[in-house]
Amino acid sequence: MKRYCLALDLKDDPQLIAEYEEYHKAIWPEIHASIIDIGITNMEIYRYGNRLVLLVEANDDFTFEAKAVADAANPKVQEWEMLMWKYQQALPGTPAGAKWMLMDKIFQL
Repeated sequence: MKRYCLALDLKDDPQLIAEYEEYHKAIWPEIHASIIDIGITNMEIYRYGNRLVLLVEANDDFTFEAKAVADAANPKVQEWEMLMWKYQQALPGTPAGAKWMLMDKIFQL
């Protein structure tokens, strides 16, 4: 099993944050299927203020490159991503075009 931690910010607007959370109470079935189909076995999002942290657990065959290819070929995923970008903003220092940024693990007990 692989485990990843990623970060992203939401726009600092209480109404937009509430809408974003509402969408995540019941993600679209096609989005759920795309996550499972690529080999992700668990996914959790945590929020503090407008900062999001995404925890991903995936099977040993999972790669972000394969996910990017599959997502680009899936019109429903593209629709979801465009909709979510209404609420999201890149972290400071994020490369152009990037959203969720992979975090470096610096400690494990």
